[in-house]
Amino acid sequence: MSSVIASTRFSVLDRSRTREGHDAPQALRDTVRLARDIESLGYHRFWVSEHHGVPGVAGSAPTVLAAAVAAATSAIRVGTGGVMLPNHQPLVVAEQFGVLESLFPGRIDMGLGRSVGFTDGVRRALGHGKDAADDFAGQLSELLGYIEGTHPQVHARPPEGLRLPPFVLATGEGAGIAAAAGVPLVIGDLRDRERLLRAVERYRAGFRPSVWAREPYVVVAGTVAVAGSEDEARRLLVPEAWAMAYARTHGAFPPLAPVERIEARGMSVKERELYESGLRGRIHGTEEQVRDALEAVIAESGADEVLVTTSTYDRAGLLDSYRRLARIAGLTSADVRSAA
Repeated sequence: MSSVIASTRFSVLDRSRTREGHDAPQALRDTVRLARDIESLGYHRFWVSEHHGVPGVAGSAPTVLAAAVAAATSAIRVGTGGVMLPNHQPLVVAEQFGVLESLFPGRIDMGLGRSVGFTDGVRRALGHGKDAADDFAGQLSELLGYIEGTHPQVHARPPEGLRLPPFVLATGEGAGIAAAAGVPLVIGDLRDRERLLRAVERYRAGFRPSVWAREPYVVVAGTVAVAGSEDEARRLLVPEAWAMAYARTHGAFPPLAPVERIEARGMSVKERELYESGLRGRIHGTEEQVRDALEAVIAESGADEVLVTTSTYDRAGLLDSYRRLARIAGLTSADVRSAA
């Protein structure tokens, strides 16, 4: 194992993707079950996500799901990737994380994003418009103020005074917001390397030390698939690539489908183009191939941590991929040692 990989933390974000033949409640139970497996493999964190009104994603209440994950595990850090702050009142978010940290002390991460609802209808139902994300910096400052106990009028209970590590999920502009707030940055995706590196550079250049972090902390996020062969690893990418292609051509995000059914169907020229694009640039392959690719990403970005966000229909194949990745990263667990 290289010294670059050995000095890097590895974590997992599961989006609670629904699968054909499996309903949304099953997807949520699958997430909790996966969290137990990920903990046994020695990963550092396990995060869940927030989506509203998206047919192919079951996770709409990340703090509730994080509570279930934390209750089902014992040591791994648990958090959100992320709570979309423009959808919520900062006080309520602070209170929710305060409850989580009180119940599971020393294990909760507060990952925050600036996206708004998926459609106009969802945004109206949430009571926010597209412009709700424009004041993300102000919302973040208000939220952190409740936790620090510096808000001039309101004392948030129970979060005030608790140690709740915040993370900002960003694509471009959010990197500057994270830097100004002095909080860790989560940045993706790994395919657009040039854009990722520009955002990381902007974050480090503008970082202001704070009570939350004395130095910049960078988490790079993206898809990683590991299998016995490059072709097997590529097959793990197929369901999500097709779902994204379908969403962009039909306006609806579908459940993940089995690889065999996707490969047997006919595709329009546009669907095929988007599908093939979704497969390109992902980190996938054998353990040796993925190790080399990760070494390059970490060396180029100076990342402190890698957050793996892989989704696929084959849950057994997904878990095997995480086992192989744990071996690459040198994570310590009985499962990894027995598989070596």
